[in-house]
Amino acid sequence: MNFTRTLAVAALFIAAPAFAKQQTVSLNVPTMDCATCPITIKTALSKVPGVSKVKVSYEKREAVIVYDDAQTTVADLKKATEDVGYPALLKTSK
Repeated sequence: MNFTRTLAVAALFIAAPAFAKQQTVSLNVPTMDCATCPITIKTALSKVPGVSKVKVSYEKREAVIVYDDAQTTVADLKKATEDVGYPALLKTSK
């Protein structure tokens, strides 16, 4: 294997960490009080690096987010909603 090819292979391993994993989290957003609130929340969450899917329900006052845990955290997601005026709480299982 030549040096250039060795560098290319090494770059692949550096660019795609093996420990990255998609996670799904549900956040309660109790201050959603109008039908346009979900649009604002979804837009804010979609801008967070690593977020691949966002579903926001006005009726449930909930946001469900699929994200790459190597690029973002639940704290980052909560901060994104808070920054647009909608503090969120991590939804816990019963």
